[in-house]
Amino acid sequence: MAERIKPPRWLKPMNKVLMAAARTGLPIFGKERPVVLTVLGRKTGKPRSTPITPMEVNGQRYVVGGFPGADWVRNAQANPEAQLTRGRQTERVRMVELSVEEARPLLRQFPTLVPTGVGFMKGAGLITEGRPEEFEALAGRCSVFRFDPAD
Repeated sequence: MAERIKPPRWLKPMNKVLMAAARTGLPIFGKERPVVLTVLGRKTGKPRSTPITPMEVNGQRYVVGGFPGADWVRNAQANPEAQLTRGRQTERVRMVELSVEEARPLLRQFPTLVPTGVGFMKGAGLITEGRPEEFEALAGRCSVFRFDPAD
């Protein structure tokens, strides 16, 4: 089984607040606009939602799993069909997990493109200083997904 890190206790209540805020479509942390990601549960088949902050690189959108083995990551691996919701807009997408080599350059850009993720990953004990090299070294530990249009 893949590595798992137990998320902090405050994460579930905070996620509920962030999902409610994301549904308004307004920026929450400066210019970052969280999105609600909904995937089907791998065991129940029921929709499961979590707030995410996608990043855009060369016209493509990506998301980084903040915890190795996070439930939403494992759900997306089992069923890559998903929905992204921001405000009143919902978009169907297909999540494509990147290889370790494809993920490295994107992870290196993560601290610049998603600065709020730096503190989150420090708190998880995945990095210490927030340097791009530390994020690049997470390739293979933290999943990176590309969002493609759903067919």
